[in-house]
Amino acid sequence: MHGFLTGALVASIVAIASPVVQAGDFDPDTDPSRIKWTELAAKLGPAPNVRGRRFGIVLKTPTNEYWRLMAAGYRRRAAAVGVKIDIQAAQNETDQLRQLAILQTMIGSGYSALLISPISSFNLQPAIDEAHAAKIPIVDVDGAVVDSVRHFVGPINRDMGVHVANWFIRAYPKGGKVAVVEGQAGVFSTVQRSAGFRETLQATKRFEVAASLSGQWDRGKAAEVTRAMLQKNPDLIGIYCNNDTMALGAIDALKAMAALDRIKVFGSDGTKLAFAAIKAGELTGTVDIFPTMIGEIGLEVAERLSAGQPVTRVVETPQVLVTSANIARYDVEEDAKRRAVLDDAEASANR
Repeated sequence: MHGFLTGALVASIVAIASPVVQAGDFDPDTDPSRIKWTELAAKLGPAPNVRGRRFGIVLKTPTNEYWRLMAAGYRRRAAAVGVKIDIQAAQNETDQLRQLAILQTMIGSGYSALLISPISSFNLQPAIDEAHAAKIPIVDVDGAVVDSVRHFVGPINRDMGVHVANWFIRAYPKGGKVAVVEGQAGVFSTVQRSAGFRETLQATKRFEVAASLSGQWDRGKAAEVTRAMLQKNPDLIGIYCNNDTMALGAIDALKAMAALDRIKVFGSDGTKLAFAAIKAGELTGTVDIFPTMIGEIGLEVAERLSAGQPVTRVVETPQVLVTSANIARYDVEEDAKRRAVLDDAEASANR
């Protein structure tokens, strides 16, 4: 029954606070079926005409600019191809029960496909099972990875941490002590982004990852853990935060402690607030994963599925490390940004 939650399910959702890495074999970062977003038309043909169809979308929360930018991408694509969309979201990135209730109400509402960004790897499972039973296509759009969802659209999370680590390797040839502000414990993106950063630096034998604490995707919590890490490790040279919201929280803490001038801070997402902080000389950089484009690409995949096309399980979306050195190229209106990303892809293919 829609909206019915067993005691066991509630208990399992509440247990997300425990730092347990999500189980399962599906890894979109390494899945052999993965194709790049630029290959969709070449490998699958043109997108079908699905004008007039309806698509249901469940985001994490509108309080994070990243998800608002993704919503903007959904709207851009919907307007361009003439489909209708219904976007809903939980109140915050820990409101797992509310997100489940939203998705459950969408089952049976006549949507041609559902696009979800799960808060955890299991909180939406009851509704996902219902959707599968009703034969409604589902696409996970850069949310927590769910083994039973057959299609995933998003960037290679591990590479985000690698990009930031490589910046530190170039900027600090003698190495140093760094820290990580992680996202929600156990979520795929948290695990992979942090591992990419940590393992790339540790392989050099010159860097020490002195602390790695969860900021739970929250600016205030990130500021709190940054203060704690700096108090124990006053000689930090840098901090990598798993998203831009937490990077801004780290900056808040470092400014209050008069330490921002000596500690480099990086985030991931590519939000407008992050770009503003880079231009202000406060944030060193962000891994821009082009959330507006992710929304557009995700909806295109859902359109293809709704028309019966056999879309590959993983569609990889673009990313780039943005700092003061190249921000002018990417801090532009959306169409110009897409052209820049396409140029990047072409240049990479020709190397």
